[in-house]
Amino acid sequence: MEEQTMPMFPLGMVVFPHQVVGLCVFESRYHHMLNDIETTQRFGTCLIARGAEVGGHDERMMVGTVMQILGAQSLPNGQTLLMAEGVECFEVRRWQSDAPYPRAVVSERCCDDVAIAPGLLRSTESAVRALRALQSELFADECLRTNCDMDADPWVRSWQLCSLTPMSTLDQFKVLGLSDPNARLRLIAEICCERYGDYQRMLALDVTPSSLD
Repeated sequence: MEEQTMPMFPLGMVVFPHQVVGLCVFESRYHHMLNDIETTQRFGTCLIARGAEVGGHDERMMVGTVMQILGAQSLPNGQTLLMAEGVECFEVRRWQSDAPYPRAVVSERCCDDVAIAPGLLRSTESAVRALRALQSELFADECLRTNCDMDADPWVRSWQLCSLTPMSTLDQFKVLGLSDPNARLRLIAEICCERYGDYQRMLALDVTPSSLD
């Protein structure tokens, strides 16, 4: 990706490449954006560091994800539901005017062509699956899938592990901010190890969502 101007839809969450999310568009500025990207069906998103998603005047992180719209549905109340998939990461070089909607000059990140270590990928996947299995015991009502289908491509698979790992928004951004895929996998494994210990302690103390009601 050469340096280019990207329509932006900042969010209060992190979206990883190859992660599919549902979005609701209700502000007029983002309906304007949808009209402008009717041909490409692509926009960028980044995490809002401080402030609200609605109305602007927010502070935004400088790393984001290109999103590809997979489907859209207009509702009678004027809102639009989107299904979109993360495509690739980018760095924000500079923000432009928010009129009529947020836009930024972005460029691709370096190191995305680094070879992924097979052993590290396997061990990290095992850690993610183990954590999700333990999490399902605590949060049974959430019906977490513990036997998720994974892509054969190591690059795609590594990003899938990022989106499948239960972690805080801050940790998600730390993971997204690493351009080296092996560094991402190592961080994911560390997060899984820490969170696994937390869940084990919760189970030992019988601290479950139902006991907190």
